[in-house]
Amino acid sequence: MSKLMPKATKKQSILDTALVLFVKQGFYGTSTAQIAKQAGVATGTLFHHFQSKDELMNQLFLSIKQDFAKSIFNNQQNSDDLKQDAKHLWYTSIQWAIDNPLKQAFFQQYSLSAVIPMEIKQHAMNSTLQLIGDLIRKGQEAKLLAKHPLTLMQESCHGQYLASTRYFLDNPEKWQDINYRQSSFEILWQSIAA
Repeated sequence: MSKLMPKATKKQSILDTALVLFVKQGFYGTSTAQIAKQAGVATGTLFHHFQSKDELMNQLFLSIKQDFAKSIFNNQQNSDDLKQDAKHLWYTSIQWAIDNPLKQAFFQQYSLSAVIPMEIKQHAMNSTLQLIGDLIRKGQEAKLLAKHPLTLMQESCHGQYLASTRYFLDNPEKWQDINYRQSSFEILWQSIAA
């Protein structure tokens, strides 16, 4: 059966299986043989697509960040009100996490982990999520946001995002409460406002 599976489908099957297993068992608790078996491919096929488990992890991390960024980009709002645009971006980001709990769980586990090389994290932060950096720069130029180093501001926003998504995934009814939703954004905004 796996011989009839197209190459792209095999690669995606490996990524999807790795996602489930990494979240459930952790990176070190999951073997490439286990991933291949559950994906329905030969171990050699896994290594044809990914030279190592580390490379598989990095590709999975980047693909999730790209999916996240695509969702944000497709839902971005560009008005003359920077705070409103930031709020819309914040709500869209958290909604993505709620809509993709497995991907968010993986992101939560590995985004601060030493397992993901710094250059992969920086690529994801600077290239994939350039929209956030652009919004911060725009806010700093308009003197609405504090004039702290951009990378520090991005990391601070990232930390706030992780904390908020963890809270709302643990308490999904709170995301439906407008007071909690607005408060989550105000906590972020107050931490970066000028």
